[in-house]
Amino acid sequence: MEIADWRKKIDELDRHLVELLSERARAAVEIGRLKRNTNLPIYEPERERIVFDNVQKMNQGPLPGKDLVRIFERIMDVMRNVQKEGIGVKAGEAKAETELDSEVND
Repeated sequence: MEIADWRKKIDELDRHLVELLSERARAAVEIGRLKRNTNLPIYEPERERIVFDNVQKMNQGPLPGKDLVRIFERIMDVMRNVQKEGIGVKAGEAKAETELDSEVND
């Protein structure tokens, strides 16, 4: 395949990732609602360790396990914020910053 073909493939994979992350965020909103209704904490370190263990067990490469955990740390950090806020942003409502922009603006 040529570079343009690989980029098309990446674009399609990104579309799937966005769909899956949106589905995960909807689940996180519902979990956040349940946690608020039952006075459970939003942050549950043991649950995060279980998720990290699970993704490492499923990992077949080529990403090293430590890199996959770093990605999931970020995903879970964002999902925790979604749970705290209890809202979902509709597509196109908010323009995302890059991680670098976010660090500069913090």
